[in-house]
Amino acid sequence: MCQHEPPCPTAEAIDREAARVLVSHPEQGWSLLCNGVILFEDTGELLPDGSLVSPHRGPVPHANAAA
Repeated sequence: MCQHEPPCPTAEAIDREAARVLVSHPEQGWSLLCNGVILFEDTGELLPDGSLVSPHRGPVPHANAAA
């Protein structure tokens, strides 16, 4: 799918979120990446094969400071 040089990470790669954005709809909360992944603003993902990746945000920085 990707025509970039160097090519974007595939949808199966661990760094798949590093692919270039093809279509962005921030008002709806999602972007389509070059590798076919739909990335949601909550960090969830819909992969081209239909499988889901749950949101995976890290801890809030100020929460770590309080610990």
